Amino acid sequence: MIESLFMDPAKRIEELTGLLQRADRAYHVDADPIMPDSSYDALLAELRSLEERHPDLADPDSPTQRVGGEPVEGFESVAHDVPMRSIDNTYTIEDLQAWHERVARGLDEDEAVAYVCDPKVDGVAISLDYVDGRLVRAVTRGDGTRGDDVTAQVRTIRSVPLRLIGQEGAPPARLQVRGEIVIPNSVFEQINERREAAGEPVFANARNATAGTLKNLDPAVAASRGLRFFAHGVGLVEGLPDATAHADFLESIGRLGLPTSPLTRRVDSIDAVIEVVEAFATERARLDYGVDGMVVRVDDFEQQARLGSTSKAPRWCIAFKYPAERGRTLLEHVEWQVGKGGTLTPRATMAPVLLAGTTVSHATLHNIEEIRRKDIRLGDTVIVEKAGEIIPQVVEVVLEERADGAEPMMPPEACPACGGTVEQEGPKLYCMNPECPAQFSERLKWFVGRGQMDIDGLGDKLIDLLVSKDLVHHYADLFTLEAEQLVGLERMGEKKVANLMAALEEAKGRGLGRVLASLGIRHVGASAAKTLARHFENAAALLAASAEEIAELPDFGEITATALHEHLASEPGREAFERLAGVGVDLVSHDYRATEAIPDSPFKGKTVVITGTLETWTRPALTELLEGLGAKVTGSVSKRTDIVIAGESAGSKLEKARSLGVEVWDEARTREVLAPAGD
Repeated sequence: MIESLFMDPAKRIEELTGLLQRADRAYHVDADPIMPDSSYDALLAELRSLEERHPDLADPDSPTQRVGGEPVEGFESVAHDVPMRSIDNTYTIEDLQAWHERVARGLDEDEAVAYVCDPKVDGVAISLDYVDGRLVRAVTRGDGTRGDDVTAQVRTIRSVPLRLIGQEGAPPARLQVRGEIVIPNSVFEQINERREAAGEPVFANARNATAGTLKNLDPAVAASRGLRFFAHGVGLVEGLPDATAHADFLESIGRLGLPTSPLTRRVDSIDAVIEVVEAFATERARLDYGVDGMVVRVDDFEQQARLGSTSKAPRWCIAFKYPAERGRTLLEHVEWQVGKGGTLTPRATMAPVLLAGTTVSHATLHNIEEIRRKDIRLGDTVIVEKAGEIIPQVVEVVLEERADGAEPMMPPEACPACGGTVEQEGPKLYCMNPECPAQFSERLKWFVGRGQMDIDGLGDKLIDLLVSKDLVHHYADLFTLEAEQLVGLERMGEKKVANLMAALEEAKGRGLGRVLASLGIRHVGASAAKTLARHFENAAALLAASAEEIAELPDFGEITATALHEHLASEPGREAFERLAGVGVDLVSHDYRATEAIPDSPFKGKTVVITGTLETWTRPALTELLEGLGAKVTGSVSKRTDIVIAGESAGSKLEKARSLGVEVWDEARTREVLAPAGD
């Protein structure tokens, strides 16, 4: 950092950007890290600091831009230039052999055929579109013809290069790469543990979690979940002349910085394919991401073209699917865990059983109605299956092995954490005691989290310790902690304590929007909190607002507004703001824009939609700029839309705007009007 003060900022930013890009490639593509995480984080912090001091030098493709940005309003539907077809499945070696024979009949007699075997990653299919080496769009598979534009979410994934970094010559003029996005198993388990502890529904498998992450309107969610990308296929290509076969294509894009599976194999016969498939059946259990099969495809692109496709799938490609592994075990105990919202979630303890390479002894039973539907009883022998190869679930009870006299499982009559009253609402049970210590501990973990108050150094174990030692009874108590109380606690040395005290002091200044998103108020997440912060100058103004005033805000209906108003009017709701203000937490909105303070502009009071790829701004930056000028920026075009700003490759939104007669601005006109505001 000191060295950078004496260097030309532009040169230092270029140097840091190149170094961090090489580090990303070494880690995510080559699996050969060139620096420890601590060094990477330090260089990233230096780059971020330089960009903040020299905003004119900031690059939208900088490694610092992978943190998420502002939530998007919605997802644009985009047509695929080349359809993303599904692949036929087969489940036996005999069927795989029969597929090979069909391939042979589709080619010339005695024509040699080579195959590429690629592990079938169980993730979310994605198409990445690069123009002159720059990532301009990421689109989900959708129905194969059209998908959703999730570029903002995909840009946060460190294994996805924002710019191709090939070492030789210019990048391809156009390159569409197909692949899979996954959440690693280790990360997925942590996510579910946090959701279970918070009383939130757990994800059934990592694929569902990945899909939910990409479809979350807040890109910061994607940034926080450790997503990985594996390239495996080709869409539209211009300017990649050396790729005449699939194996060559994978090698070429690997040189450009795109991660491909290191387990891909090219073989020259169906016998070799079968060997690869059978050997991988046990190897896949050791991977840190879900794999449910092996994709086998004809290597040569010209042979692929001759074989063609059916109406549903290509003839030159097939997926061999491995059967899900099941096991029998004994259900020994059920523990009811209390989440931050008071939800009681049943967690099963079972006799250990080996499934898909790991020993399983716990499973969530979801809720009391799921237990009743499957008639699960203590002491039952149950069939357990790893859903999506990751999370164990009880599939069924082996009724013929049920012990005589086994009684149906009854829900707890009192909260296991505090003894408070338990009530059922829908399929779930809730502890009705607002002072329940288990609820408070989980709410506190949410409060300090990265997407909320972002208090670095306050992990789950330390939170539990602070609560158990009666050092924290309210959110506000965090900000009255003294170093002397923390030094000597488990794993809390003087340096850690000093860092934590600094993080707590910094968190005081987050502003009303972040506080609202942190309090765990029902129906108020990050997006709703920002909406409230834009319309209310401070907490006092929000507390004085009626339910009718809140209901008039964008995306707030009558039910949500009434629930929020009741919470704010309650004694605990008001006390939370009073106590936080009393310890110096900033409750003034950093996002508020008074109507009378908004300058006159063509955007004041107008509803605006942004679509397509822009060169001058990122979409979040332009959104913030327009909102500062009094515009309401939304994600969909309707009769109420006043202006559509259309960048390159604008799709269905532009078409709809024209059909409705909505005024359309290109980037040049937008830049001309906004030039004074952007100075």
